[in-house]
Amino acid sequence: MITKEKNIKKINGTITSPNGFYASGVHAGLRYKRKDLGLIYSEKPASVAAVYTLNLFPAAPIAITKKSIAYSNKLQAVLVNSGCANACTGKKGEDDAYLMRAWCAEHLNLPEHLVAIASTGVIGEYLKMDRLKSGIDKLTIGNKLEDGEDFGHAILTTDTVIKTTCYEVLIDGKIVTIAGSAKGSGMIHPNMATMLGFVTTDATISSGQLQTLLKEVTDQTFNQITVDGDTSTNDMVLVMANGAVEHEELTESHPDWADFVAAFQLVCEDLAKKIARDGEGATKLIEVNVNGASSQKNANQIAKTIVGSNLVKTAVYGEDANWGRIIGAIGYSGVEGNFNQIDISINGVTVLFGSKPVDFNEEEAKNALKNEIIYIDVHLHEGDALGTAWGCDLTYDYVKINASYRT
Repeated sequence: MITKEKNIKKINGTITSPNGFYASGVHAGLRYKRKDLGLIYSEKPASVAAVYTLNLFPAAPIAITKKSIAYSNKLQAVLVNSGCANACTGKKGEDDAYLMRAWCAEHLNLPEHLVAIASTGVIGEYLKMDRLKSGIDKLTIGNKLEDGEDFGHAILTTDTVIKTTCYEVLIDGKIVTIAGSAKGSGMIHPNMATMLGFVTTDATISSGQLQTLLKEVTDQTFNQITVDGDTSTNDMVLVMANGAVEHEELTESHPDWADFVAAFQLVCEDLAKKIARDGEGATKLIEVNVNGASSQKNANQIAKTIVGSNLVKTAVYGEDANWGRIIGAIGYSGVEGNFNQIDISINGVTVLFGSKPVDFNEEEAKNALKNEIIYIDVHLHEGDALGTAWGCDLTYDYVKINASYRT
């Protein structure tokens, strides 16, 4: 796929596709059968950026990773386990997280501060450290497509599929690759939730510039998804750029900066949408586009409110074009305005025009709602700003999955 930016191309790749990156995924025994321990490795220290959960009870791995990054703003490896969040586990959990980092550093012959860690799974349980150690000893690194897929499988919890994406972009006439891998299915809400995202690139860029970019793009992608309104304790998005492609360092003044930003945003947007589509029990991806807002902040807020409404989500599941639930969500979004000219359409079927009901064909609307992707388009006629958010429908299976999560 070639994007509208002529220098950007989507390719079939994984987290190992950028030059100098390797990965692995193994079964350590933290879970019953599935792979549960993954590793990303760069052949040289990489620039790094990260954003974290805003939950007031961040898990031990979050604190340890922050310390690793603060040491030199460089990373060379990321170790991730599923099956246990190592959250709300007190001093023992913190000690276990440090030991997890130390064992990985020893296995790779690296200084500990060049290793980040992440965990996902059940809150309030301790890591099975003997199994974790055995798993780390089994980790081998490769740069094949399947090595990246093994990593993608190892980080999953209730996810049904691995989530990867990859793009190439021309920088100074050289091919730079940006790849991503993520997990997330439940406890997903704006400002992240039980979500882990990892991006690798062989671009040459400083940690400071990368951090600024990640924060801006996260606000338009990962922070614009919601599944169930719950925010977890372990979330992070972490980016590593190892400079394996030797081009002029990327800054905002670089002539190819806009293309790099566009490709980076496409990677993050792809991962965000994959997470939303794979919401626990979900059958449909919902994309809400709000146009004509007075500011992008307002547009984003209204879009997130609509896609996060349980009534909207259940209406989509029931294939009911109940636009009253959409207008209701706009009304309690917290955004003020003179909303007397709102237009709403659902998968191309106009259901409200100028804030007045439209005599639409109910059968046509129901058929439109049978699609796997549901587009809700709202025009406020308040300004020129627009915003997008992604979510999923709310089904009976969501309740079943979460009613027995620990079993």
